[in-house]
Amino acid sequence: MALPNARKDLILTGELPKVMWQLALPAIAAMILYGLNAFMDTVFVGQLMNETALAGISLAYPLAGLTMGFSSLSGTGAANLLSIAIGEDDEDTQGKIMANANLIALACSLLYAIPAYIFAPELIGLMGGSGEILTYGVDYLRVVLLAAPLWVYGLSLNFIIRGEGKMGTAARMMAYGLVLNLILTPILIGYLGFGITGAAWASNAGMLVYCIAEFRYYHRGKATFAANINSLRYDKRVFRRILELGFPGFILSVMGLVQAIVVFNAIVGVSNDLDSDLAFFAAANRIMLLLMTPLFGLMRALQPIAGVNYGARQYGRTKDAYWLFVRTGFYIVFPFWIIMNLFPEQSLHLVLPDADFSAQEITFFRLYMFMLPIFPLVFNALTWLPAIDRPKFATYIGMARQLFFFVPVMMILPRFLGLSGVYYGATAIDIVVTILLVIIVRKAMRELGADAGAGGG
Repeated sequence: MALPNARKDLILTGELPKVMWQLALPAIAAMILYGLNAFMDTVFVGQLMNETALAGISLAYPLAGLTMGFSSLSGTGAANLLSIAIGEDDEDTQGKIMANANLIALACSLLYAIPAYIFAPELIGLMGGSGEILTYGVDYLRVVLLAAPLWVYGLSLNFIIRGEGKMGTAARMMAYGLVLNLILTPILIGYLGFGITGAAWASNAGMLVYCIAEFRYYHRGKATFAANINSLRYDKRVFRRILELGFPGFILSVMGLVQAIVVFNAIVGVSNDLDSDLAFFAAANRIMLLLMTPLFGLMRALQPIAGVNYGARQYGRTKDAYWLFVRTGFYIVFPFWIIMNLFPEQSLHLVLPDADFSAQEITFFRLYMFMLPIFPLVFNALTWLPAIDRPKFATYIGMARQLFFFVPVMMILPRFLGLSGVYYGATAIDIVVTILLVIIVRKAMRELGADAGAGGG
């Protein structure tokens, strides 16, 4: 079944700002709700429990979040391939995508969840956890891992729905689970006495609802391509292409985990008050992630626009879409960036209501927020490159940022500058990576221009 002409024509011929907002608004709404859930988990733990619990959950988040990496491997890979196949009118490839994506999602979730559950104490210890912090982190991580197949499967299916260009449908399904999560978290943590595991059980319950909604969507034949939701079937070409196009998203999650390990251990190595310093970093990190959620929504909307137009060989339109999304992302986050810089203490008190922040910590917070207005260049590039069948560039940047920049800087700078080295080093690295990504995007655009000049359209 081909993508309905009206939707495909809109992506290929509609005014780009109109196309962007039609796809981006529901995606932004869904990602804001997703970010709000993660942020509120932190708020509930910080306000209903204590700094030690917040420090513990902050160590578990990157390990639990690796499920997002595996869902990206299957989901964004399938979504990118689907968008390109739609632009090319390749129905044979479209019909093989779901079965291979299901196979990847199932295999990855089990291969990660089982050993991670067994070695959870060692993994939290690797993140820098010890004592009560380690106990909190292990308790949270193990409960999340019990539902790892749901996390990988649910997020993967949602990526594929977005790859069809059906942002509203994907957002609505995400909202079902996220609203339930938001309601259950304070009840399970505070009123029923589950403590830190209450946040994990609430998230798992939300993801179960999320998966049920998506399964019903595909089972009832509402997809705009031939999608057998019950199928697990290996096709060498499609399987390999999904892995290639999904690998940048996966490697970014893996490198994010590497970054978290390095940062948390750097803080542990120089901290005079570990609970407080880890809790402060967790608060700053969650605020930053909440502010970045509109950018994640824009990324999801850019993917089918760039992919379908690339498949249809409309390279100029693909390039124009990237710069439009970058400008829009800047306009969205800049006002919030100003507010965070004007009222840093009030922002941090949302997560840590009883904390007294030093002048140095306020400086750290502003440093951590420094790159927010520039991130639209980065995030849209990491989506745009795989969507135009150039996944290796995004992969190289993701790996280089952590292995060649982050690891050595975080091993060296904090030894001389203390905690300041963590925040100054992270900001400097992001500046360098942004410059490199802009150079890579410009190179890819020149290549597309050469393809168009050779008769590519």
